[in-house]
Amino acid sequence: MPSAITPDIAGLRALSHPVRLRMLGLLRSDGPATATVLAGRLGLNTGATSYHLRQLAQHGFIEEDTQRGNARDRWWRATHEATHTSFSGEDITDDVEAYLATVAMIYGERLRTVVSELRFYPEEWQGVSTLSDWHFALTPTRAKALVEALTSAVEEVEDSTEEGAAPFVVNLNAYLEPGRLDLREPE
Repeated sequence: MPSAITPDIAGLRALSHPVRLRMLGLLRSDGPATATVLAGRLGLNTGATSYHLRQLAQHGFIEEDTQRGNARDRWWRATHEATHTSFSGEDITDDVEAYLATVAMIYGERLRTVVSELRFYPEEWQGVSTLSDWHFALTPTRAKALVEALTSAVEEVEDSTEEGAAPFVVNLNAYLEPGRLDLREPE
């Protein structure tokens, strides 16, 4: 499976729907599934699930897993391990903003779930998570270099086959501190 996809605007529009973004995440983390299985996990009906799967397939995020299933059961799998996005000024359209808002909403939901589960982690997993933040004064060049270095470090990590390995999520969020720049148009 290729490691990452950088979607075009139409792909971002497709991913702006929270159900599709969750489905893609499940197919990436849990592996191939049918519309029925995904419907059960997401609390949807199979018709709605099938529709969203077709939308994801149309934009190249997933494909039918022809090695599984039969004429009645279509299995789907993710075609990439990750979605990468990077935007600048004129690239940030309403579609891009809608996609980013959906990503932020899902990250927020996931973090709330993590916080509610932390106390129940087995001893060996206690203390390995972090919800940390750092604040720096950086130039755009240094900020870009930092993001690239962090991304590179994460991309070098390989899945472990050791006993005790479990799915582990790393979200990289790097941005200008909101409200700190004068964003008004010059007069």
